[in-house]
Amino acid sequence: MVTNRIQELLGVDFPVVQAPMTYIARAELAAAVSEAGGLGMIETLTEDGRADLYRVRDLTDKPVAANLMIQGWKADPSIVDTLAAAGVNHVFTSAGDPALFTARLHNAGMTVVHVVGSLRGARKAADAGVDALVVEGVEGGGFKSLLGASTMVLLPLVAENVDLPIIAAGGMCDARSTAAALVLGAEGVQMGTRMLASVEAAVHANFKDAIVTADDSGTVLLDIPGNPTMRVLRTGLAARVASHDPGARLLGKITELYFDGDMNASVANTGQVSSRIRELLPVADIVRRTWTEIDAALTDAKSRM
Repeated sequence: MVTNRIQELLGVDFPVVQAPMTYIARAELAAAVSEAGGLGMIETLTEDGRADLYRVRDLTDKPVAANLMIQGWKADPSIVDTLAAAGVNHVFTSAGDPALFTARLHNAGMTVVHVVGSLRGARKAADAGVDALVVEGVEGGGFKSLLGASTMVLLPLVAENVDLPIIAAGGMCDARSTAAALVLGAEGVQMGTRMLASVEAAVHANFKDAIVTADDSGTVLLDIPGNPTMRVLRTGLAARVASHDPGARLLGKITELYFDGDMNASVANTGQVSSRIRELLPVADIVRRTWTEIDAALTDAKSRM
């Protein structure tokens, strides 16, 4: 089988990566993605997540990555020792200066993939010596820059200017979006919202249903003083905040939304690609169809030339 640089770097059959979602990127979901031939990921901000670095090994012997959110760990480099003790081989760093951890992670024998949302960030990561990039457009869910470019613009811009293997994120959910990403310079894709709307994701049915029923105006970038800018579902509390309801406050616990289904408890980090997701699927179907149906997507495109 011919493999590209991302497949070789990560040791996977399909270069389809599960996004590192805090509280959600846990052992069962990560193992399902890795067992399907992609790369599952474990979040490390929570104690339960860090425990799952070990527990996931009871569920799969395939490669599984860990996320290191730099802002959360920059004052405590012992996280590198934690990752090494758990036998982690691949680390996806995000939300901070990659120079703070890349050398430490390399010295511990780990590959480093850094998430960027701008060409400047990509160049900075390349200078720090990372092995690959996740290039995420502003349509992706979660923390974003109001000045961020879309994947359609950002991905080819980075590919033309930085000589590193690229995983595309933001707007990725199937073979068609993956085919487009490959044409624009990527060698793999990362999916968050599509993995949320999977059978194996441990989030409440109310959250999954809100993703499946969202239309193309179903998310909003919330830019509230004192809070990071976030792309979230335009529903529940987020809809009230977006409409400038004076009684709406970003209080409560995100876990009450994720796991109890209370859509008014917090805001739900979700990408614009939710409008293209119409059903819940098993992770194995998502991973395998995303990669194996690319030829059909490209053939369909050629038929319109």
